[in-house]
Amino acid sequence: MRSLADQNLAELGSPLSVLAVQKRDHVRLDQLLRKLEETPPGQQPPVLLSIYRLVFPHAFAEESVLWPTIRRVLPDGHALTLQVEVEHQQINELVTRLEKLEPGSPEHRALLPRLVTLLQEDVRDEEDELLPRLQARLTVSQLVWLGLAWEAVRRIAPTRAHPVVSRRPPGNILAALPLSVVDRCRDLVDSRRHRGAGKSSAALQSSGALLARAAHQIERLPGMRSGESPSTHIARKAGLPWGALTASTLVVVSAALLLQRLGAGRACGANQPIPTSSR
Repeated sequence: MRSLADQNLAELGSPLSVLAVQKRDHVRLDQLLRKLEETPPGQQPPVLLSIYRLVFPHAFAEESVLWPTIRRVLPDGHALTLQVEVEHQQINELVTRLEKLEPGSPEHRALLPRLVTLLQEDVRDEEDELLPRLQARLTVSQLVWLGLAWEAVRRIAPTRAHPVVSRRPPGNILAALPLSVVDRCRDLVDSRRHRGAGKSSAALQSSGALLARAAHQIERLPGMRSGESPSTHIARKAGLPWGALTASTLVVVSAALLLQRLGAGRACGANQPIPTSSR
């Protein structure tokens, strides 16, 4: 089996093949990680946001479309995909911790290299093991159809870390729409704040924090963890899930109104495409 890293486009089958689109994302991720390494700690948040907007929709599409196919066509597909799902879970948990820390703080600087290592290990496991195994079992036509399905899901997937949500269907599918809306609103808020919003900066920071809390409340709703493996399980905090839904809805509406006042409300919830050469 040859790693995808050693194969050209013709060997991958087609520009639309799931192998080709995966490799493009991996190349883009490598570029962003290099940029992160070259960026001073205080200026890293915009680069990290670009990484998150690349990594999490990519992983969500894998878990929703690609890994179920691998479990179906490979006799050891369950074990292979579970290993990567555990890596995805670790990345989600680590990013959730990083987002609570001040960029450039000692703890933030200490955790960041671990994130880079996990992302690189995830790429190697996929390119060296999972995807070549899939390549050996499917035709080029099947790989293209899989690539189209993967791309369609990626474009509407959540863009932030969600460690509580199941890494498998149906839980992750149920979580997709509400979390994607909240995440993309949050992306707009954070992007504007990183560009420098003057007097609006404090309001944007508060709005982003409210959206983050809303997303974590949505994670606790019934059904969001259905289908998950015990290996990626996080204990649910006590609380009333329908109360969480009400609070989350109010927060999202309030954030949307704030975005509208800032002139960005009409873009909230719209798909923010990520460069096609990524992760």
